[in-house]
Amino acid sequence: MFKTLFRRQTQERQAQGLYALAVEQARQPDFYARLGVADRIDARFELYTLHVLLLFVRMKGEGERGADLAQKMFDTYVSALDNVLRELGVGDVSVGKKMRKLGEALYGRMSAYEKALRDGDRDGFQASIARNVFESDDPAAGAELTRYALESHERLARQPISVVEKAPDWAMIVA
Repeated sequence: MFKTLFRRQTQERQAQGLYALAVEQARQPDFYARLGVADRIDARFELYTLHVLLLFVRMKGEGERGADLAQKMFDTYVSALDNVLRELGVGDVSVGKKMRKLGEALYGRMSAYEKALRDGDRDGFQASIARNVFESDDPAAGAELTRYALESHERLARQPISVVEKAPDWAMIVA
């Protein structure tokens, strides 16, 4: 019983650490200064989601333990979104409705991005990035962020999981 409890607590700490690494990377000023991502809460949500997804996909590729950790990291993200809404002053009655909308957006983004990554659909991925991050119907708007995300995806795939959990090898942010 204690083994299971300690393992669960350890995985939750690891998941929180992974989520923190995704957030830290998503907050890099170069996304805003070089790539033109708007410095607004909705655009930050998009970058957080993209980075959580990149780690999520990498973790899922590590069997049951990785899939469990990926799910816990995702749950940590959802919990953080709930906390942010409350910190922004959204009332308890409205939190549920807003969380449902955010949840739908989050699942939609992650499903579209993960499918495009799995299928090697660069054009579809780029169109999704342009639409979601840059609010543009022109896929070219997402070109540089797509390059960054695909290169990060490849780098993470080559990195041993023990290293990913501590220091993910993200691509350079260049425009």
